[in-house]
Amino acid sequence: MILLTRKVEFSAAHSYRVSTWDEGKNREIFGLCSNPNGHGHDYTLEVTVKGNLDSKSGIVVNITDVDRIVKSVVLEELDGKFLNKEHSFFKEHIPTTENIVAYIWNALQGQFEDCKLHKIILHENPFLFSQKGEKSMIQLTRKYHFSAAHRLHSDQLSDEENKKIFGKCNNPHGHGHNYILEVTVEGEVDPVTGMIMNLADLDREVDQAIIQKFDHKHLNLDTVEFNELNPTAEVMAMVFWELLESHVPNLYKIGLWETAKNYFEYCGPTKE
Repeated sequence: MILLTRKVEFSAAHSYRVSTWDEGKNREIFGLCSNPNGHGHDYTLEVTVKGNLDSKSGIVVNITDVDRIVKSVVLEELDGKFLNKEHSFFKEHIPTTENIVAYIWNALQGQFEDCKLHKIILHENPFLFSQKGEKSMIQLTRKYHFSAAHRLHSDQLSDEENKKIFGKCNNPHGHGHNYILEVTVEGEVDPVTGMIMNLADLDREVDQAIIQKFDHKHLNLDTVEFNELNPTAEVMAMVFWELLESHVPNLYKIGLWETAKNYFEYCGPTKE
């Protein structure tokens, strides 16, 4: 089975509002997104299909066929539109990232010949994306940035072993990174708000549990959490999970970019 991914870009406007709520409640729940005049995004959609290789052609499916089907849904229906006002589905459903990805998934299901829809990811901006797969509920991922220093050194290893394993990262004075933290929640989309979780609530929990504790800190020297732990990115991902788990009940995954080349993720003790 081979996977093939095609990207499509489109631009659209939307507003988050519940018509039965007054202005105060809409503002409280949706913040700036409640502006009745709307705001907009340049969306990037990734569509992944899967299928078997055709031994004669050497392809799974003609990419032009995938492109045509995706564009018939995305470009013709969504591109250049004010979704709340111009699309029948989004006149009734708030066009949150979660609802848009759910709509596109349902619209593309069964449309492909010789292959099957496997996964779609919708990027609303560089810091927020939602995805849907064959076996998963809707997921929403928010990205956060923090800067920190650390020294990779284990008290359970000798000095020579630490230097051999960690190299320059074992520098006694430490070194640092611009970390990108990805927090993914998964669940049913609320039929009223169109959200899995209010982003303002998620932002607050992440800020209190992680950003305020670790941003511009030396993890080994300034934090309680890593006082006796070797702050590798793997350990950091697990610690961040533990800090958020009780505050974000639908937490699905922690992703951590240590550098542009190094990415780590942790889905909790019961997930693989």
